[in-house]
Amino acid sequence: MIYRNDHYGPIDRFCAKHPRFGIPNLMMYLAIAQVAVGLVDLIMDGWLTALMMFSAPHIFAGQVWRLVTFVVVPSSSNPFYLVLGCYVYYWTGQMLEREWGTAKFNLFYLCGVVLSILLGLAVGYANIYYINLSIFLVIATLYGEMQVLFMMVVPIKMKWLAILDVVLILVDVVRFAQMGAWFFALAPLASFLNYFIFTWSFWSMKLGFVRRRADPQVINFKKAQKQAQKKARETGGYLHKCAVCGLTDEDDPAMEFRYCPKCDGYYCYCANHINNHIHIH
Repeated sequence: MIYRNDHYGPIDRFCAKHPRFGIPNLMMYLAIAQVAVGLVDLIMDGWLTALMMFSAPHIFAGQVWRLVTFVVVPSSSNPFYLVLGCYVYYWTGQMLEREWGTAKFNLFYLCGVVLSILLGLAVGYANIYYINLSIFLVIATLYGEMQVLFMMVVPIKMKWLAILDVVLILVDVVRFAQMGAWFFALAPLASFLNYFIFTWSFWSMKLGFVRRRADPQVINFKKAQKQAQKKARETGGYLHKCAVCGLTDEDDPAMEFRYCPKCDGYYCYCANHINNHIHIH
């Protein structure tokens, strides 16, 4: 029997009702924009970044475009680290979008930007770096045991990289606080708050705030698979069929199919639609 929470929060319900919300491949466009701004800055000696970065005094003086343009301000002026960082942002963003779907990923990023703007207006400073980092922290939360090559050489689990990043951020926070630079010390607060909002269901289960119990509407996958195999033997036809596009395992033997635990009934979906469909109730 599969176990899950018997309650889906407002975020998941909103995304289920609005599957077309957001921009597909959002991180690809943001990464390209950051690289473009960084390359222009090499020629203009940082003039473009100075014009686009978040600055509360300038915003209150009428330069309202900074509320939007700060999201494409590069986090490094070094071309190598700029391209490497943007590639990591793109890679983690694409992975999280495939896991959550376009709607939830875009909502996650939008909420992070809005929280950063609100905090920035209060303390005078905001940085897109911590929002992009929070994407990696979510991925590390979901896939903590996945191994990646640190510095392109050393294999290490993502959870250890995430812990290292959090420790380094906290060290910076303490250092800035000791210097009295509270606008820098509070900069990561918005991204951390956004991270916990969108991963609260995971942590509430992990910390025991929510008890796990079997949902009577959750599918018994073994039973469903046996029924599908029996039907296929009787009819000589396909074993799985996507409820969205109609693709079967007979049409594409290499395609993976999954049953959705959020739909009421035995509804099967291909890999392209298991995380991107309207749940049937």
